[in-house]
This record gives sequence, structure tokens and C-alpha cells, in this order.
Amino acid sequence: MHINSRFGHMMQDYYLGQVRKISAKRKKTLAGIKNTLQAKQYVESVRKKIAAIFGPLPERTPLNARTAGIVRKNGFTIEKVIYYSRPDFPVTGNLYLPAGIKGKVPAVLGLCGHSQSGKADPAYQSFCQGLVLKGYAVFIIDPVSQGERYQFLNTPDAEDISGRCCDEHNMTGKQLRLTGEYFGTWRAWDGIRGLDYLLSRPEVDASRIGVTGNSGGGTLTSYVNALDDRPAMAAPGCFITTYLRNLENELPSDCEQIPPGMLKHGLEISDLIIARAPRPVIILGQKNDFFDPRGTLEAYEEIKHIYSLLGAKDNIRLSFGPDNHGYTQTNRESMYRFFNEFANMKKDDKEPEIKACETAELQCAPEGQVINLADNKLLRSFTLEKAAALRQSRKKINSKEGLKSAVLKKLAVKIPESAPAHRILRLAVYASTPPYIFFNRFAIETEPGITAILNQRCGRDLYHIPAADNAILYIPHLSAYEELKDGLGLDSGIDSLLFGLDVRGIGETTPRTCNLWDENFFSPYNYDYFYASHAIMIGKPYLGGKVLDVLSAVKLLKSCGVKQIHLVGRGQGSIVAAFAGLLSDDISRVTLLNAPFAYEEMVLSPVTRWPLSCIIPGTLDTLDLPDVYNALTGKKLKITDPWDAMFKPLTKSKINSLVNKYSIKKAIAGGCNADL
Repeated sequence: MHINSRFGHMMQDYYLGQVRKISAKRKKTLAGIKNTLQAKQYVESVRKKIAAIFGPLPERTPLNARTAGIVRKNGFTIEKVIYYSRPDFPVTGNLYLPAGIKGKVPAVLGLCGHSQSGKADPAYQSFCQGLVLKGYAVFIIDPVSQGERYQFLNTPDAEDISGRCCDEHNMTGKQLRLTGEYFGTWRAWDGIRGLDYLLSRPEVDASRIGVTGNSGGGTLTSYVNALDDRPAMAAPGCFITTYLRNLENELPSDCEQIPPGMLKHGLEISDLIIARAPRPVIILGQKNDFFDPRGTLEAYEEIKHIYSLLGAKDNIRLSFGPDNHGYTQTNRESMYRFFNEFANMKKDDKEPEIKACETAELQCAPEGQVINLADNKLLRSFTLEKAAALRQSRKKINSKEGLKSAVLKKLAVKIPESAPAHRILRLAVYASTPPYIFFNRFAIETEPGITAILNQRCGRDLYHIPAADNAILYIPHLSAYEELKDGLGLDSGIDSLLFGLDVRGIGETTPRTCNLWDENFFSPYNYDYFYASHAIMIGKPYLGGKVLDVLSAVKLLKSCGVKQIHLVGRGQGSIVAAFAGLLSDDISRVTLLNAPFAYEEMVLSPVTRWPLSCIIPGTLDTLDLPDVYNALTGKKLKITDPWDAMFKPLTKSKINSLVNKYSIKKAIAGGCNADL
């Protein structure tokens, strides 16, 4: 009997409930804003919240900008510029200048969407040429992991993400989150420093600065709009909708499009525009866009409500193109018309004939990649430095209770006080001939909308959870049923009942939603990433919910008369089990199979296969897994066959090295099968 994903819509329904509740509360707040003063107060509160989400922003350091060459075209020139948004962190860009400039001209910062070629993408070259031929200076920059700024070229174990911009983004973003940083801030800061460069140019009129971009560039346009007080106008394209529509439509987003705590603070995408109301903004959408046009219209109406109360309803516009997702000519011409109006440019709104340059003609760095510059640091080098600094500065938590308190805060959970309600499900039978192996199944309601599935592997059918002196509770890597069919293969040393628990998002509750290309659990944009992302925006890590599921199951087993519980976790389940073992006084023994040694190792490795759902954002400023392991010595902790960042078994010498590096107690290390 195949029983996987019987509850395949649970996570979708759970997060829909959470976000719809947040959305309804926000709509009520907006409806209550009825005068200019209230509108101004709302704008100010939104601006402060967004600054907190993205901040603190880095220190402004010298741009050290230089021009690597000039391309001369009919009616304009293109300067190939390299500047440094942070020390040794180069940004490549093209500065388009009209020929024969006299006096100062309006200028536009161009921000790219998720094109492999970055600034050289034909659509982005088109709006740059269209603007420069109308008399604007235009500075368009390559995003991290696009164009000339790929971060994982020739990187060990990165073959399947190298040169794939979104996959590179999500790997970088996942590792940054462990150190408490947000990839969106890095992206926005590149743009803000791009404005710094643009405004340093003597040709530019600082009072007439615009920002535009499409898709991921629309995202960055919205971020720069919200964070910077200098732009006079903005035109984000193919991004503005609502988080609720994205969730309803099962649409995953790039990691920079997942601001931590955004939903927790009651904010929506429209607030990125409201934050600078009544700045002139035109929202560009497309009729056939995966960023739902219905959400675009809803966002526009919310923004217009605030702008109208501020006496500037004409400063917010909405334009839908008839096409698919993209910065098509229709939308570019809507942008030209809007910018011409607010920059007081008496120019034709139609796009002139465009002749795109070859990619090589626009390249700034040697051989078209910043890795060939002498003064270049990859973004992950900064992450490595941050992780090392956090380990040095992290204050030791000297008591087990202090550690439990810190873990509960990071996981954003509370220890359940009583046993949860549970249902008795139809049993599953493994083996077609006697002796049959039964999987008695129980659905545990760990919180409203969440059901964890408890499987009991035994030789007979039972319709209740039996009392016992001892029980093993197994937390799987992917599926309790699949991993326990042939037994656990673990010498427990006791005569025990054997249970397996599918925590949320695993086994029977594996989502059957959000599948783009395949059903691989670890695909970069699949369901597991999707729901872990929403958990981050809500401010309650996905991992915290998984730990709550285990704590609830333990309470249930104890209430049914199980006296001693041996908690065993494998792979992803080993992290869940470690935290649950620390937090629950009802767990007497803990064994971890294929566990990672430390979160820091997931940062130190160039790439890590441990998914976003397994990490705690910002944990390295307070604690790491070795702190938890050391606190579990009283529960006979045994770590068996630990895995590295790539889910590969560690060698004996590597284990010895890590035990010494993280000062893991010998009582734990001695339990490793690696024979420490």
C-alpha cells in the first residue's frame, strides 16, 4: 500500500490560512485610514518596518569606480563601468549617455530581471537605448550571479547551479540566512550604490532620477524605491502583485523576493511603493503574467487609496501590456511616457529603432566575468567571514535552561503543555504474505491546520496507542513508512515499540503542490522551498513547526502510558530530533543518524544540499548544533555516520577534525560509528 502524501495539500492550506488572516487584518487597517494625517502615519510606519527588515544597511565605502572602455553608437555612447558596492565587491554596469550633452540631463537606474546575460539582455538594452535616445542618462547594472557576476563558476559540487542565476541566488541566500543576513539587502545595496555612482556624474540632474526594471528588476526597483529617498520616479514591471496571490497560485519566488518577517509585520508588496508615497510611480503589468494581474490591480487600488488621501492620486499609475511576462515594447513605451511627464521631457513616447549590441561589446571585466579581476571577492567569502566572526563573538550559553530558552526563541515555538488530539487512521500492511508487517497509523493534530502522522511498525493491527515501558520514536529523512519498512537496523538495547513520525512536509504530508518540473523534494524551487520561504516571511521557521510536531507526539505517547522514549532522527530528521531532544524532558535517549556537525559547516562548504526548511535564520549569532549536541550528553546522545554539507558521509579524519574544532564532548563523539 502506497501511503505517501495522503495529506498532500495540508501545507498549502495551512499557509493559506495564515496569510489570509494576515491579509484580512491588513485590509481592515487600510480601510480605517480615512484622512491625510492617518495616511502619513501609515506611510511612515511602513517605511520604518521595511528599513528594519532590510537593515541595517552597510557602511558607504568608496566606490572606486573606473571606466573599462567606451562604445560609440549613433546618438549615444556606452561607458563600461566597474564600481564597488562594498570593498572588493565589484559591480559591472553600462552607462548610456546621449551624444553632445549640454547641461544636466535626467537619469534612470536600470535594474535587471532574472536574465542569464544581465544587462546585455535584448529587452534591457532596448529600454536603455530607448531612454538615452530621448535624452536620458541610463545606468544599468549586472545583478549578482548574472551577466558578468557569476559566483559559482568552477566551484566544487556546484555543477548543477553554476551559471544558473536563480539557483545561484537561492544557494547564496540560504547560506546568508544562517548568518542573519538577507540576500535582498545585498541586491538592494548594489542598486543604491548604483544611484550613488549615477549621481556622481556631472551630466546628471539629481532632481530627475528614475528607477526601472522588470521581474526581478521590478523587485529591485520596488526595494530601491522603498529604501532610498533620492529617486523622483519609479517604474517597476512584472512584479507588483500580492504575496497572497503568489501563495494561492503556488508561485515560488527567488530568495531576494522573500523579505524576512514581511508578513509578520503585516506588510504586502504594495507597501514597497506606499513607503515613499506620494512619489510618482507607474506599475507595469502584463495580461498573461505569472505575477497575477488580479493581484496587481488589488495592489494598485491599495496604493491609490493612500496617494488619494495625500492629494496625489495622479502620481500613481497602472499600465497593463497585452503580452507575456517581460519588459516588452508596450510596457517600455508606457514607462517612457510616464518618465517624460515627470521629468518634464518634451519627447516622443514611441520607441526608436533599436540595434542591440553583442554581449561581448558591453563587457567590463576581463573575459566578461568579475572573477578575473584582481580586486574581487565572491559574495560567499563575505559570508564565510561573517560566520567566523559570529563564532568568535558568540557568547557561551552556560546552562541547559538558557540554551532551551534561546532555541525556543529562534524556533518561535512553545513547548506543548498537554497531549494533542489524535485520530485513528486506516492501517497499512507491508508484505504480501505472512508474517505481515502492520503500520498502525495515527493523525496527531499538533496545531490548527497541521497533522503529523504517527506510524507504529508491529506484527498486528492495533487501533490504539499501546502503553509500554519503552518506545523508539523515529523522525525520518523523507518518509517514516519507506524508511521503516525493513526495520530500523538500530540496536536499541531495549525491548521497544517502534514508531515513526512524519512531521509536517515529510512522508504522508509531503506537499503535492507547487511542482514546476519534477517532484524531487530537494529541487531548488519546489514545494519544500516554497513553504519554508513563507515561514520566513511569517517569522516562524519551518523547522520550528517540525520540532513542535515531535514535542506533541512525545506528549501523546507519554499520555498513553509510554514510560521511556528513545528519539532517533535521520538526515533532515536528525536536526529536528536534536532540538526536540533538548527541549523535551520526556525524552530519555537520543540517537542521530546522518546528522550534520554544525550549521557553520553549511556556510563553509561552497554549496550545501541541506534545504532551507532545515535551517534557523540567524542562528549563528546565538548558537550552533554543537551547543545542542553537548547539552544532550545526559540523554546518551549517539551520532552515527554523520553527513557533510552535501549529504555525503564524513571520513574518520574529518570527523576527528570537526570534533576538535567545535569542542564536541567525547561522550558524544565516542558514539560515532566512525570510531573516534
